[in-house]
Amino acid sequence: MNETIVNYEIGIRLVSFFAILLVMAAWELRAPRRALTVSKPVRWTNNLGIVALNTIILRLIFPAAAVGIAAFVHSQGWGVLHYLQLPFWLAVLISVILLDAVIYTQHVLVHAIPILWRLHRVHHADLDFDVTTGSRFHPIEIIFSMLIKFAAIILIGPPVLAVLIFELLLNATSMFNHANVRIPPDIDRILRWFIVTPDMHRVHHSIEDDETNSNFGFNFPWWDRLFGTYRNQPRAGHEQMTIGISTYRDQQHCSWLPGMLLLPFIGKITDYAINRREWHSELKTDK
Repeated sequence: MNETIVNYEIGIRLVSFFAILLVMAAWELRAPRRALTVSKPVRWTNNLGIVALNTIILRLIFPAAAVGIAAFVHSQGWGVLHYLQLPFWLAVLISVILLDAVIYTQHVLVHAIPILWRLHRVHHADLDFDVTTGSRFHPIEIIFSMLIKFAAIILIGPPVLAVLIFELLLNATSMFNHANVRIPPDIDRILRWFIVTPDMHRVHHSIEDDETNSNFGFNFPWWDRLFGTYRNQPRAGHEQMTIGISTYRDQQHCSWLPGMLLLPFIGKITDYAINRREWHSELKTDK
């Protein structure tokens, strides 16, 4: 089974990506949550352009990707789960949960460490919030994220199937929780106990420091509740809140691919607002 997963991993992920993209795009057209402020063709062309660039770069640098590393780790008998000898289904479940916890921790780190925030602000500089925002990351951050996954896989020793499931979930939930879709409040209130919803994650893309430094989860919402980073709603409401970061509001850096690629290397950053958990309306620092 492991060999089959490795051989077909690229195809499985591509089909999954485009299927979910089309579903969420149709949902956005049918029931949008907010009015967009930037031309959708411009944003989609450039956001998906950086996705294509990242895919090419990752496959050139890491041809085996995370699934290939998991297969190698399994063949070597590495990782904690290998020594525990758990039932296969339980090893898969634990692996997916642990890998999600790693992604949550990584997300907090890229907000807390200035040099990493330089990379991650490409994701946050999007002036709108829709399904394409979920895949918009700087290539260097994508490489860093892959190295973190490799380290986690070597340490945990997850089944290959678990890594594939996790990668598919991460891709799917990232597009879902960044989507500009309207979900009835009563349903959203229930869903966000089990999965990060668009309304929950949109708070994280607020221009306000204390709101940006909340709701870090991608797949599961439990980490934010457990570690005190959960925030229910934005102060201004979802329709009126401002998306993005305060110091970059121009389309050159926020909506066009060349500007996105240059964004980590421009401007001045001293420290980031991760430690400012209280709101000060007059406080506008370089983020």
